[in-house]
Amino acid sequence: MLTILPIYLTSVLGAFLTFLVSTKYKQGPVRASALLTLIVAGFCFLFPQVFSESVTKQIPWTFFGASFVGMTSSKLTRNYTSIVFAGIIFGFIYTVSPTFFNGYGGALGTAACISILVIIGLNNLIRHSKVSKKKKILLQKISKTSS
Repeated sequence: MLTILPIYLTSVLGAFLTFLVSTKYKQGPVRASALLTLIVAGFCFLFPQVFSESVTKQIPWTFFGASFVGMTSSKLTRNYTSIVFAGIIFGFIYTVSPTFFNGYGGALGTAACISILVIIGLNNLIRHSKVSKKKKILLQKISKTSS
């Protein structure tokens, strides 16, 4: 449990900070990902005693993968909350399936893609349920006035 918490925090920060630097500070997704990953990896390289050895080795990879989540277009994810939840999902995928992607290239990108697709799907479900509720209320009003 103690080693999982830094992984989740790194996932959320990686996704959020990359999205923030990319969109708000207009640095673009690639530059934001590269710059922030360089800072995090450099910190872990210069100060390896801050965390345990296994966590210190995982943090740069986790941040790098989560930065792929943050590279998502602002047209697909409209708010920071979606990016934070996608970061949490990425952290979950990263921690529960390290052996699943063995032998496949692009495991971090695949996990990031799955995370974003889950969030986009949930956002669409929420939006469609709100539209359905409005349609239902409108139909009830119409049926009451026609009766």
